[in-house]
Amino acid sequence: MLATTRVLALLAMTMLQAGARAAPDRQVARGQELWKQRCAECHAVDSDETGPRHRGVFGRKVASIKGYDYSPALRQSRGQWDAAALDRWLADPEQFIPGQNMDFKVADPGERAALISYLQTLSAGK
Repeated sequence: MLATTRVLALLAMTMLQAGARAAPDRQVARGQELWKQRCAECHAVDSDETGPRHRGVFGRKVASIKGYDYSPALRQSRGQWDAAALDRWLADPEQFIPGQNMDFKVADPGERAALISYLQTLSAGK
């Protein structure tokens, strides 16, 4: 009986650990889908389009891609893209950096979190 209890406890712990790993994977997958639906019209992962490339955004200084034509407001801003900055940016770019050019908002905090999770994977190991 004691051995069965130990096996069940070990099985439960393994399932919890697997679930904990799967949750971030689902979050990233959801973020990638949202990115395709909402961001890909203006942004690409590896090239500058209407908006700047998204690969390497985490840890990058705001308005720092050489050759990209940022708005004067972004060029004058100081800061670095991290989860908190991206969350504020996606929630309301104009409130975060008045005078910027992006006219798109993500009102839902869960969707912003998923997008940020995906964007973070584009910066892993840069």
